[in-house]
Amino acid sequence: MSVADWIGFLGVSQILLAYALSVLGKISPNSLLFILLNIIGAAMACLASVLINYWPFIILEAVWTLVSVYSLLKFSKHSI
Repeated sequence: MSVADWIGFLGVSQILLAYALSVLGKISPNSLLFILLNIIGAAMACLASVLINYWPFIILEAVWTLVSVYSLLKFSKHSI
């Protein structure tokens, strides 16, 4: 596998881990862990998509990252 493949694999693994933990009731979709797994995972998947120049997933993962960052900002406002 190429570097882009590994980055993408690790990124989507984090997104899927967040989803699975949420569905199984292990973490809340409003938890910091869920949000961070999504931010880091989506950013890594976006980077991998940039490296292979695949625009549909660049857009998808960039938006996913931005929405997750928005969630983090909301989380931090409620935590203060």
